[in-house]
Amino acid sequence: MPTFTLMSLPQDHTSGTAPGYPTPRAMMADNDLALGRIVEAVSKSRFWKDTVIFVIEDDSQDGLDHVDGRRTVGFAISAHTRRHVVDSTFYNQNSILRTMELILGLPPMTQFDLMANPMDAAFQETPDFTPYTVRPNQIPLDEMNRAVSELHGSARIRARKSEAGKPDAGWRG
Repeated sequence: MPTFTLMSLPQDHTSGTAPGYPTPRAMMADNDLALGRIVEAVSKSRFWKDTVIFVIEDDSQDGLDHVDGRRTVGFAISAHTRRHVVDSTFYNQNSILRTMELILGLPPMTQFDLMANPMDAAFQETPDFTPYTVRPNQIPLDEMNRAVSELHGSARIRARKSEAGKPDAGWRG
């Protein structure tokens, strides 16, 4: 297995409600299932004891919360990750990069990752090698957006806007 692998799960932006494309919730479920399958495969492999999977969004648009619109989710998945705790340490994207550099024994690339908080509090000394078992999707992955002619009111307006916005080319059907 390579020392470092970068992966992108392409269904995160969806195609909105553009007719003929999977619904946004089907595309999200597809991404979630793909991530679950990756974690399950790695956690059941001989590489699990030395692996950490970092999961981040490519951007935080439309993820506004009560604190700040630039906040986003981030996961560190590993046998060494602390379980059943909430880590309220301030981290940012540079923190994830700095943590990766430390794990890989690499020097910081810039002053930003040099000064970033590494994610030390997210990990524990004693590993838990329990493998992950993926949960089946609860939403049909082939759930498709309906034709504009079948929609009314705001649903029709949103579908027309999605249709005009050039749906995500990542979906191949």
